[in-house]
Amino acid sequence: MRDRREAEEKAKALAAQMTLDEAASMLHHSPPAIERLGIPPYGFWNEALHGIARAGIATVFPQAIAMAAMFDTETMRKIGEAVSTEARAKFNENCRHGDFDLFKGLTFWSPNVNIFRDPRWGRGQETYGEDPYLTARTACAYIEGIQGNGTYLRAAATAKHFAVHSGPEALRHRMDAEPSMKDFRETYLPAFEACVREAEVEIVMGAYQRLFHEPCCGSGLLLKKILRGEWGFRGHVVSDFEAIEDFYIGHKVVKSREEACALALNNGCDGNSGYSYINSAADACRHGLISEETIRAAAVHMLTTRYMLGIMPGQETEYDKISYEKVECPEHIALALEACKKSCVLLKKGSCLPLDLSKIGTLGVIGPNANSRRALMGNYYGSSSRYITVLEGIQDAAGEQIRILTSNGSGLFEDHTEFNTERNNLMSEALTVAERSDVVLLVLGLDERLEAEEPDASNPDALGDRKDLYLPAVQREMADAVLKIGKPTVLVLMAGSCLDIEEIADCCDSVLLCWYPGARGGKAVADLLFGKASPSGKLPVTFYRNSWLAGHDFCDYGMTGRTYRYLNEEPLYPFGYGLTYGDVSVTGAEPVSSGKEGVTFRVGAKNEGPMDTEDVIEVYVKDASPFAPKNPRLCAYKKIFLAAGEERTFEVTLSPETFLIYNDAGEHIAGAGHCALWFGTGQPDARSAKLTGKHPVRLEWKY
Repeated sequence: MRDRREAEEKAKALAAQMTLDEAASMLHHSPPAIERLGIPPYGFWNEALHGIARAGIATVFPQAIAMAAMFDTETMRKIGEAVSTEARAKFNENCRHGDFDLFKGLTFWSPNVNIFRDPRWGRGQETYGEDPYLTARTACAYIEGIQGNGTYLRAAATAKHFAVHSGPEALRHRMDAEPSMKDFRETYLPAFEACVREAEVEIVMGAYQRLFHEPCCGSGLLLKKILRGEWGFRGHVVSDFEAIEDFYIGHKVVKSREEACALALNNGCDGNSGYSYINSAADACRHGLISEETIRAAAVHMLTTRYMLGIMPGQETEYDKISYEKVECPEHIALALEACKKSCVLLKKGSCLPLDLSKIGTLGVIGPNANSRRALMGNYYGSSSRYITVLEGIQDAAGEQIRILTSNGSGLFEDHTEFNTERNNLMSEALTVAERSDVVLLVLGLDERLEAEEPDASNPDALGDRKDLYLPAVQREMADAVLKIGKPTVLVLMAGSCLDIEEIADCCDSVLLCWYPGARGGKAVADLLFGKASPSGKLPVTFYRNSWLAGHDFCDYGMTGRTYRYLNEEPLYPFGYGLTYGDVSVTGAEPVSSGKEGVTFRVGAKNEGPMDTEDVIEVYVKDASPFAPKNPRLCAYKKIFLAAGEERTFEVTLSPETFLIYNDAGEHIAGAGHCALWFGTGQPDARSAKLTGKHPVRLEWKY
C-alpha cells in the first residue's frame, strides 16, 4: 500500500531547503529543475481523456461519453490500467532521452466528471453523461485503473472541473453559476466526492467560472471547506489553463495578477496551469498579499505527488522497467475494440440488422462521416499508427463477398468551402449509389468542429457549443433525398451528444449510435453491423427533441426539467435506453443479504432472442420523501452476458446511499423509510416501455 505520510515528509524536507522563488517555481505546470537540490524538471500537464493525448503514438479508445455508455466499470478499470501502462512506457523512454516537455509526464488532467446537464455544451462529449451515480462509478473505475494499487501511483489522475461547470463555452471566463443548494449537493458534487473519498484521486482541477460569486480556482467554499475540510482531500489542486488570469480579466474580482495569485493560493489552489504564478506568486508574497508559509505548503502538495509517483531522485518503482512495446500493443488495441463494441447503442432495430452478407449483392455506404478520421476521434486524442474508418471497416469485413459503393453525399456542414456545384455533384453521386444498392448505410453525425471546447492554441478549429440539436442542414437535405429512393436504410450515427433525428429515424429501418469510436473504431462498428457481436450500450444522456431547448436557458444551472431525473416531457430516447440483437428481460428480484455494504438482490434475467448478447441490469429508486428527485434515479447497474435462450441469476448490491436523499438545504439525510425499486434493462418510464415493449420488475421496499 502507498504511504502518503512518507511522501509528504520528504516533500516538506525538500521544500524547506528552497528559496521563496524556488518554492514558487514548483507551482507551475512545467516546474524547472533546481540543480543544487537535485530536482529534475517535470511536466504536470498531460491528458488522458480516452488514451494518452497530444504525446505521439498511443492507443486511442472511444471518447469518454462512449465509455460511459458501456455501463461497465470493470472494462473501464482495464482501460485506465492500459492508459497508465502506456504512460509509464513513454515516460521511461522520455526520461532516458531527457525529454520533460508538455504532455510527457505522469500526471493526467483526466477524467472530466462534470455533469452533462445541457445538450448544447460542446464539451459534453468529454464527460460520463448526465447522471451523478453513473458518472461517479465510471470515473472511480477509470481513476483506480490509472493510479493502480501498487507501492507508488502508476500515474496520477485528475477530477475536473471542480465544480458546477458545463457551459456555455463563450461565457466560461466570466459567468457566475448559482444553483440551489439542493442541486449543488445532489447533482454537481457527488461524482467529485466519490473520486476523492473512494478512488483517492491525486489531483483536482478547478473550473473557470465563478460559483456563488467566487472564482472556482479561488473558492474558499469549494477548496477549503468542502474539498479539504469535509472530504479530507490530501492531493494537490491545480487551476484550469490560465483560470487565474480570469480573476482580474474576466471576473474582475481583483485588480492585478499578484492579487489573483494571492486569492487562489490563500484559498487552496496549489498549482497553476498557465503562467500567472511565475514570478507573480513570489511577488505577491513580497508585497504582503500571501505568506511564504502558504507558498511552501502549496509546493509541498505539488512535490508530494511527484514522490507518490516515485519519480524523484533516488526513488525506484515497479514501473521503471515497463517497456515501450506496451505502447499501442495488441492487447490494448483489442481492449479499445472491445470497448467500442460495448459502447455502441442500438436505438432502433428493424429487419436489416445484423446485415446478412448472403442476402446482399451491393451495399451502399453514404455520408460525410463514412470515411472520416475526424469522426473517429472526438477531442483530446492521441495519435494512432493506424486508423480504420467505418467505410474501411465495412470493406474489410465484407471482403469480396459483396460490392461496396460509397459517396460522401454532402459535406459535414455548410461552410464557405462548399459550393453549389460540389454539393450537387455529391448529391447526385449519393442518389446513384442508393439506386444501385440493396441496402444503404447512412453514416451521418458531427465531429469536433461542431461540438467542442472554446477555441485555444491546442484546438484552434473548435467551434464550441451547439445552437440546436439537429444534424446540419446539408446532411438532412441529403438524407431526405436518399431515403426517398426507398431502399432499406440503416442510420449509423457518430456524435458525442444527443441529436434530434426523429424524422430521419422514422424513415430508417435501424439506427446505430457509434459515438466517436476511437482510432480503429470502424472495425468494431463493422463487427456490430455484420452481427459478429451484439450492441449492448446504453444512453448515458437523454436524447431530447429540439423543442426542449426553447424552455431551458443554457445559463440556468437549476435542474428543473433537465436530465432524466427531472424531465417533464417525453424524450426522444431515454437515459439508460439501448437495444441488442438478443431479447433480454429481467424476470424477478429478491433480497438475499443486507449489511454495512448495502442490500444485495438476486436478479433473474433471460435472453429469449436468437443471438448471444451482453446487456445491462439497471436498478432505479424512487423514495417516498418529498425531497426525492421528480423521477426514479439510477442507483445500481451490472453488465451481464447471456447466450441465446439462456436464463441466469445475478447479484446486484445497492449501497446505503441509495436510501439517502438531499433536502432543500443540500443536506444528505435519510429518506422516508420506504421506496419503490425497479429492476430492468432500462428506465421505468413510459417512453422506454414504448420503445422496448418491456416493463421492469417493481418492488416496494422498506428500509
